[in-house]
Amino acid sequence: MMDLVQIGLLAGTAVIAFLATVCLGRWAIPLLHTLKFGQTILDIGPSWHKKKQGTPTMGGLFFIGGLLFAGILAAVIAETALDIPIVSGLAPDQMARLFAGVGLALGCALIGFADDYIKVVKKRNLGLTDKQKLFLQLLLSAGYTVMLYLHGGDRVWIPFAGEVSLGVWLIPLGMFLIVGMDNATNLTDGVDGLCGSVTLVSALAFAVACGLLAMPHYGLLAAALIGAMAGYLVYNLHPARVMMGDTGSLFIGGALCAIAFGVGHPLLLIPFGLLYILETLSVILQVSYFKLTHGKRLFKMSPIHHHFELCGWSENRIVAVFSGFELIVSALTIVLCLPVW
Repeated sequence: MMDLVQIGLLAGTAVIAFLATVCLGRWAIPLLHTLKFGQTILDIGPSWHKKKQGTPTMGGLFFIGGLLFAGILAAVIAETALDIPIVSGLAPDQMARLFAGVGLALGCALIGFADDYIKVVKKRNLGLTDKQKLFLQLLLSAGYTVMLYLHGGDRVWIPFAGEVSLGVWLIPLGMFLIVGMDNATNLTDGVDGLCGSVTLVSALAFAVACGLLAMPHYGLLAAALIGAMAGYLVYNLHPARVMMGDTGSLFIGGALCAIAFGVGHPLLLIPFGLLYILETLSVILQVSYFKLTHGKRLFKMSPIHHHFELCGWSENRIVAVFSGFELIVSALTIVLCLPVW
């Protein structure tokens, strides 16, 4: 359990990330307009989304910047002014896993940036092909999980069973979970404010978990993500003035995986990321049902947030209900499961 000083440090980190992201957004959004980095709306979504054509994208760049600024500043303040060895006090293996996690998140952001750049600059609407994106994600996740394995990160906790060593199996299982979560956060970014709001809730849950598990170095990352998402939502709630693009959504997937694997509890991605998983399952079920029934649809449209849009729900209602659902699931997990981990 963290003490009050450490809790205050995490709260301050979230505030700094919020302010930094808001400030960067005020500068970045006009620049994105000037550069004509506008979102291309494909025909596969609801028809009324066409009015969002041209909304600046790559907004992930400024909330990633706000997160990094806050995280680095908070770590420096902790080490120098508060005399809290939040990074320097880590064992070499722990430090390697921490920086590998940050590298994973930034690597995912680079893949997303390449996809966004091709779409908005090269004017190729589909960006990277599915095979290209998957190959890069597999390569990145393989590098991260191998790093974890080599630095003692193969031991994970399972509720009511305790710590289990996965050994070399960490690599394929970790790759599957990371690539799946990364694409799930990407699918969730389809309604104004949705991915940002759900991620704020998920990051809050992970921050609480890091506190209970006495891992303030990962709590710092979670706190910075909370503030960055709150700052981003200032510009992204309906009607959105900017979209995060794949740069942001893939970064989020990588960051959440880095925290979960870093604290040795990757299974927390299931409850703390359940909404992302349900979005992905809705796509899988829709495609499977369509093929099995030779053209019939299980949902009006997938991912599932588009189904509710076509049922008449407003974008703000979808964000509120989906985020509320994630909040309830995360809170129940913390109350019922974390005390026995």
